[in-house]
Amino acid sequence: MAHDSLPDLTAYDAVLFDLDGVLTPTAEVHMHAWQSMFEELFAEWGIQPPYTERDYFDYLDGKKRYDGVASLLRSRDVEVPWGDPSDDPSADTVCGIGNRKNEVFSRVLRAEGIVAYPGSVALLDRLDAVGIPTAVVSSSKNAEEVLRSAGLRERFTVVMDGVIAERDHLASKPAPDVFLEGARMLGVDPARSAAIEDAISGVQSAAAGGFALVVGVDRGTGPDELRAAGAHVVVADLAELVGAASHDAQSSTGEGRA
Repeated sequence: MAHDSLPDLTAYDAVLFDLDGVLTPTAEVHMHAWQSMFEELFAEWGIQPPYTERDYFDYLDGKKRYDGVASLLRSRDVEVPWGDPSDDPSADTVCGIGNRKNEVFSRVLRAEGIVAYPGSVALLDRLDAVGIPTAVVSSSKNAEEVLRSAGLRERFTVVMDGVIAERDHLASKPAPDVFLEGARMLGVDPARSAAIEDAISGVQSAAAGGFALVVGVDRGTGPDELRAAGAHVVVADLAELVGAASHDAQSSTGEGRA
């Protein structure tokens, strides 16, 4: 894709990044953890149709953990008590089931660690070099642990995660609440900022929040689906945007940002 067809992220007041699937390939760990847990649960409860990879993208990706559990169970006409976040992972409640999945996720993360996408690190380097503020906006309660494991935590002054969302009763993506709170914490106007997401619900969240630019990263969701959700541009990897920023920086006068 030519440079002139991609946006220059250094032209915005700030860039807010989703974490899983955008900065780190933790989406794959989440997918594995969800699949392992739900396949076992569906078999135990006799739930049909069986869990598929599409269920992850349709009901779980980008959402807060418990909202995702409730959404997927509802798709199979299954209702269980919500319970409490302190529920034991063995509890047959929305929270218990969500905690069960998190045990699998944490075990894999501790055993294998996580390495950030090189293209995403390159984009962070580029933004940092010209002083563009950045933040993480993640539905995950594991965001701090993942960022530390990937060696990225020190790069962000603002991490708006699932812990804050639950504490402050913020609605899950696709509602705009978490992205708007991330912008507020960073002290920027969404209408002058960019958001980067790989999940349909996340793209919808940023678009609903009125961000000037919403970038979709296609890690398997599909470019058409991301555009339909509100992405202004879709890339396969954030390295593509590093080239656009470098090209535009070299060909411009460099006088301020949009």
